[in-house]
Amino acid sequence: MMKDVLSVLDMKDDLEDLVAESVRFKRDRYSAVEGMHNKVLGMIFEKPSTRTRTSLETAMVQMGGHAIYLNPNDMQLGRGETVEDTGKVLSRLVDVISYRAFSHEKMVELARSSSVPVINALDDLEHPLQIVADFATILEKKGRTNNLKFSYVGDGNNMCNSLILASAILGTDISVARPRGYGPNQNLLDAALKIAKETSSRIEILEDPVKAVEGSDIIYTDVWVSMGEEKERAAREKLFMPYQVNSDLCQHADKNYIFMHCLPAHRGLEVSAEIADGVHSVIFDEAEYRLHSSKAVISSLLSA
Repeated sequence: MMKDVLSVLDMKDDLEDLVAESVRFKRDRYSAVEGMHNKVLGMIFEKPSTRTRTSLETAMVQMGGHAIYLNPNDMQLGRGETVEDTGKVLSRLVDVISYRAFSHEKMVELARSSSVPVINALDDLEHPLQIVADFATILEKKGRTNNLKFSYVGDGNNMCNSLILASAILGTDISVARPRGYGPNQNLLDAALKIAKETSSRIEILEDPVKAVEGSDIIYTDVWVSMGEEKERAAREKLFMPYQVNSDLCQHADKNYIFMHCLPAHRGLEVSAEIADGVHSVIFDEAEYRLHSSKAVISSLLSA
């Protein structure tokens, strides 16, 4: 059973079930969950959030528990207390911790020092909670998560890393199109390639976005400038403009493709408005699934 969810790899044996459970939670969204009464989630956020914070808090309330928002500036963590001490203290006070961090190393350190489960609510390496929501959306819209072609176009960032791992685990083919030098993390790519041999998933890392989306069932993109990269904005926007997801690019996909984005979306940059707000877009269904996937992950961890 999972102890923490710091990476998609931590969900390797559970991901299919978590995705299916998310769909079930959507069907019965207001039901309390046995064993969740008075359970408390402590949420540490070093980065701003709309969907993650709201979905986690709402998930705990609807399941019968509680959530506490912890801004590092309001904690001793912001005054020099170590991550290790923070983990040890919070473990005595809450039942589960979610952490949105700038550094994956700090994420691992918190989990190592904590005796309660820790959930990665996004760091510089991965975004595993989003992954469960994404593939729950795919399951609802496509009826399956395997034997599909998934295309990711844009920056090989934390979202790209997690999507490659999840695709390999679930048996989905994935083609990534990105500029040279902006690919996914090599260690995680190697891990995904190893898993893909077991699941018959095909993983391609390309530079040509047209080739990447040919016949695709799902087209996915993310921001070109992640939090902490603001100084690179002008250079990145110029470099990535050929990778914009627009109607010209999407005409190469399957006629029934769906468009996905973990949000926030910048129309006119990584995606054009006609795609983000068009008939193929499922971005707001995907955003809603953040609530249901949070319930699936938290309830699974606390029942272990």
